[in-house]
Amino acid sequence: MKEIFTKEFRIFFGEDVLEQLAENLIENAYSKVFVLMDENTEKHCWPMLKPYLVDTFPIRIQSGEASKTIQTVQQVWTALQENFADRHALLINLGGGVLSDLGGFAAATYKRGIHFMNIPTTLLAMVDAAVGGKQGIDLDGHKNAVGVFKHPQEIFIYPAFLNTLPDVERRNGFAELSKHGLIKDSDFWLELVKTDEKKAENLDKLIYKSIKIKAAIVSKDPLEEGIRKSLNFGHTIGHAFETHSLIHDEKPLKHGEAVVIGMIAEAWLSKNLGWISEKELHAIKNYFLSRFPKYSAQPDFETLLVYMRNDKKNRNGQINFSLLKKIGKAKIDVNCSEEEIQHAIAFYYS
Repeated sequence: MKEIFTKEFRIFFGEDVLEQLAENLIENAYSKVFVLMDENTEKHCWPMLKPYLVDTFPIRIQSGEASKTIQTVQQVWTALQENFADRHALLINLGGGVLSDLGGFAAATYKRGIHFMNIPTTLLAMVDAAVGGKQGIDLDGHKNAVGVFKHPQEIFIYPAFLNTLPDVERRNGFAELSKHGLIKDSDFWLELVKTDEKKAENLDKLIYKSIKIKAAIVSKDPLEEGIRKSLNFGHTIGHAFETHSLIHDEKPLKHGEAVVIGMIAEAWLSKNLGWISEKELHAIKNYFLSRFPKYSAQPDFETLLVYMRNDKKNRNGQINFSLLKKIGKAKIDVNCSEEEIQHAIAFYYS
């Protein structure tokens, strides 16, 4: 088992983390332990976790981004209250990014905050949502418009859960791994370029390296006042597409799929500013489009601008980007014109 300890949180990684979880629960002597899950994690992951827990109270919600609302949070609050959860209770979030975000928000606000732990079950959640202390929900389709900064007590990364995932979910997670390489570690990026995510024999090593990158950034800037903004590369335009898709598509884009659109477009902005080369720009685009199908819908640009103007990273009415100064290094707080943004989106579709 590997461990990553920071001032704010502890991460346990490996095949024996569930034993560690059981030990930690005994040591902390919580008054009650609740486990938040959806129908997928209840079927595939809960049977693996359940033997390590005693006297737990399951809370079930529906899977998918459409559940990431205040109405679902209220369901969680009500379940906690009806089962007499006090301020010494614990909520374990067993699932992907939606469960990590929503469960963390529910725990952070119930009775002014109870402890929670994350057990991510998707690749995307392992390298992104479960780590970092951002808890939130969507508002009228706008991604993560309401939320708080609150770290889980502990995060348990159990790679065996990935065996329950379809290929599309593994691919979804590779978007965030790739982002970590692009903004922080060029060697890691080159390693990912050579990796087939469907056949990756060294996936555990890649996950651990990606988690270390994010944990180090978050530890330096827990409230996203500086360097942590670099983790938003691809997310300004990506979240706009994700919001549009959530509102209009019968089968909405997954988070990783939307961020890929954003990373390609925002790589164009980086190249337009003279920071990365034409060759690097096309290498980024070709890498992502060889793994992710191009989004067939082409949303109205003015609609996308409305979503981008509502992005929580903006300041003084300016749409704020985190771009690539070079492969492996990000540049934060970059403002771009509407014309440049439109050209960047057009590059994705070209």
